[in-house]
Amino acid sequence: MSSASAQQPKILVAVVGVGLVGSELINQLLSIPPQLSPFKLVSLTSSSRSLFTGKENPITPNAAWKSLLASSAAPADLKVLTTQLTQLVGEKERVALVDNTSSEEVAALYPLWLKEGINVVTPNKKAFSGEAELFDKILSAIQESGAKFLNEATVGAGLPIIAPLKELLATGDKIIKIEGVFSGTMSYIFNEFSTGKPDGPAFSSVVAIAREKGYTEPHPADDLNGFDVARKLTILSRLISSSPAGSTLPSLQSFASVQTASLIPRALDGIPTGDEFIKRLPEFDEEFAKLRIEASKENKVLRFVGVVDVAGGQVRAGLEKYRIDHPFATSLGGSDNIIMFHTERYSPRPLIVQGAGAGAAVTAMGVLGDLLKLA
Repeated sequence: MSSASAQQPKILVAVVGVGLVGSELINQLLSIPPQLSPFKLVSLTSSSRSLFTGKENPITPNAAWKSLLASSAAPADLKVLTTQLTQLVGEKERVALVDNTSSEEVAALYPLWLKEGINVVTPNKKAFSGEAELFDKILSAIQESGAKFLNEATVGAGLPIIAPLKELLATGDKIIKIEGVFSGTMSYIFNEFSTGKPDGPAFSSVVAIAREKGYTEPHPADDLNGFDVARKLTILSRLISSSPAGSTLPSLQSFASVQTASLIPRALDGIPTGDEFIKRLPEFDEEFAKLRIEASKENKVLRFVGVVDVAGGQVRAGLEKYRIDHPFATSLGGSDNIIMFHTERYSPRPLIVQGAGAGAAVTAMGVLGDLLKLA
């Protein structure tokens, strides 16, 4: 950190959402030695309680913050929090709110916070992948106040995906295509299911094991529908679309506008529980096995990928085949993500980013990395 940034007033941080990612973020933030930290943690909000300590009495590294929050008499109230943080901005303080929830209701408040000069940092995908109206309001609020909106952890957890894309665009590179395995769940499933050989484990058994390991949502259909990948593609495509290089991309009204090929068999669409879904999935193992055999005949593997094809004017998510010597076949392990940037400068060899694309520790790291960009 430069001496110039060290002399600046510390950033007052309010954290909304203290679950797996939120708790990890708080621990990482408080692990920075106080004399080196550019932050003061002044507010915590859970689903039921809130704790506002103010700038004179920030939460310290040795504080039992979980106990302090649990014993607070103040209920969770984002209107009150907004008033408290706006007052701090009025006192010429630098303020950042971190939203660790996956709530649409919280995301809907971003334009208000940004307009008031409160910086927003989040791994919540809902705002940049939801309705176009909210996305436009966020952009307008940023322009009006100069506050920052940072969301690196919405794509690839802690992997550097959004920051490099912004730099490529800002320096005048032209994006031709971005393609990748964006879902850790889908990565694990197809790394196990399709290895280039005609045989292997049944698709239903791989999904069941992934669920047992905690790689899938409690209801695996929430992963197999491809919506998570569609949201990430929407976030990337909107960043590109808002630059001169993205004029050929379709205007996405929301992630639902992405051409998404769901892997949920039609007969299982709408099954209410994950247990029943897993019980019925073996009925369709033969269909998935046929896809694997067809791919192996072509010396290829199956991968569930997302593609932002700027040159072709298309954004899509679905199952595609790749040669067994392709990085999507050779470089992935476990629930890794891998993303290729095909650009005018990175051509014919693309820029490749890969690594753990899920997990509380790396997601929190991505969020903390965004906070540090404000320092």
